[in-house]
Amino acid sequence: MPMMSGKTALLELLRQEGVRMIFGNPGTTELPLMDALAAEQQLRYILALQEAPATSMADGYCQASGECAMLNLHAAPGLGNALGMLYDAQKAGSPILVTAGQHEQRFNFTEPLLMGDLPTIARPFVKWSDEVRRLEDLPRAIHRAVKTALAPPMGPVFLSLPGDILTDSADIDLGAPSRVASGMRGDASAIQRAAAIIAKAKSPVIIAGDCVPQGNALQELVDLAEAMGAPVYDEGMASRAMFPSSHPLYRGAIVRLPAAIRGMLMQHDLLVSVGGDLFTLSLPGDVEPMPEDFPVIHLDTNPWELGKNYPEQVSILGEPKVTLPELTEALRKARSAAEAESAVKRLDHAKAEGIASLHKLNAMADALSERHPIHPLALMQTIGRMLPADAVVIDETVSSGTGLRRFLKSDDAQSFYGLRGGGIGWGLPAAIGVKLALPNRPVVALIGDGSAMYTIQGLWTAARENLKMVFVIINNYSYRILKQRTNAMKGFAAQHDNYVAMDLDKPRVDFVSVARGLGLAAHKATTLSDLGDLMEAALAADGPTLIDVEVDRSWKPV
Repeated sequence: MPMMSGKTALLELLRQEGVRMIFGNPGTTELPLMDALAAEQQLRYILALQEAPATSMADGYCQASGECAMLNLHAAPGLGNALGMLYDAQKAGSPILVTAGQHEQRFNFTEPLLMGDLPTIARPFVKWSDEVRRLEDLPRAIHRAVKTALAPPMGPVFLSLPGDILTDSADIDLGAPSRVASGMRGDASAIQRAAAIIAKAKSPVIIAGDCVPQGNALQELVDLAEAMGAPVYDEGMASRAMFPSSHPLYRGAIVRLPAAIRGMLMQHDLLVSVGGDLFTLSLPGDVEPMPEDFPVIHLDTNPWELGKNYPEQVSILGEPKVTLPELTEALRKARSAAEAESAVKRLDHAKAEGIASLHKLNAMADALSERHPIHPLALMQTIGRMLPADAVVIDETVSSGTGLRRFLKSDDAQSFYGLRGGGIGWGLPAAIGVKLALPNRPVVALIGDGSAMYTIQGLWTAARENLKMVFVIINNYSYRILKQRTNAMKGFAAQHDNYVAMDLDKPRVDFVSVARGLGLAAHKATTLSDLGDLMEAALAADGPTLIDVEVDRSWKPV
């Protein structure tokens, strides 16, 4: 076994595990790592100006690349700064190796500045959390961490790295990486039972979740949906493109309100969830979203999600990529000739409904296209029409993105990324991570003005790395979503049309000046025509561009 320092061993272990990117904002407890990186040729360190944007950059990169990246945080305050965005990464299943520098162990009993119980702080937000206390254990810890992060269901892991672990030297056995095979087939008998139930359904519906794009199983889901003749909805907080948006069976995301979900389900007689969230809601309601005794078939890579909130006729633990073809084939064999004929008619009807609903949505947007300030629905339509087919969209429009996925040409698993966890501030830095993972695709981030201000310093990293990408600020000078939710309470605010601490207009943030100050080209658009010209130029530019789009401030939906 060779004698080496901990910091040298750490970099070699990261290379073994296929890690290519380190995201972070270093402090004194990370200086041994930064010193080692001074002589490093393969690993790339992406500097952020605060830990929250660093975390979402790593999140976006891991989602788009499917690889594990390292996120390096600074002691207890740095970990604390990261937790909000780490929550989003956890919900999205991003395989991030999160580390934080800890003081040297001989010093910690004195409770030095910035010291904290780091594994305990991180534990609620990760799959596994621990601290390395012996240099000889560093290889085992790194290999275990990366294996766990990448094992289904994927997610972040955490290691606390005391300073002496990196500065000491020892004879170290580096070991080797391990991987858990991900092609997990669902139980054969459960597939047969599911197929028999689906064959009898007269009006089935599908809700799709993020394990579909994570496993690159969009085509397999299309095959099942067409065999069933069923419309397909995204789960309520869609983190990826779960189903091709151009397909006439696609209906967009379900609304995260109990009565709306119940109303949709009451039009059907069977729910098939393929990794779909059943159900994370935004607000409680007077009714349960799931109708009583409603039949459910659920396939997922995470056993915790199966039967979590509602009873299911069949729960299948398996990967969609390998399980859906078997379910589709079993369905074809299970149904009678009459049932097969009925499915064909149902498919034709569902496709016609999808085409008609998209036509209606476009007509609504067309009718709003001359409004000034720009109406959000018309803005989403215009963006969908102008983006190239290979564009990747990162969506944190929050309340202004109605219809976005239906307007977009997002037909592949890497074409769309959304705010899965709900903690705002994610989208702007996540787009930077996505662009680093997909450097040859146009990347456009659609970010609400309120969300942008949580992590606006992330723009500096885009300029530093000279990333060819576009940030579009959807600017209504307010927290529009809060006005909508407060009004739904039908209390004092609704009676007086007075919404406290929900406007951002005194003073208005000058996003163009802020972006230029952080090194970006930046412009303001007040008409759809302006936006078209600016977007065309931004997509052709050699570096990052921000476009501030002023939209209608009304909080009322279309």
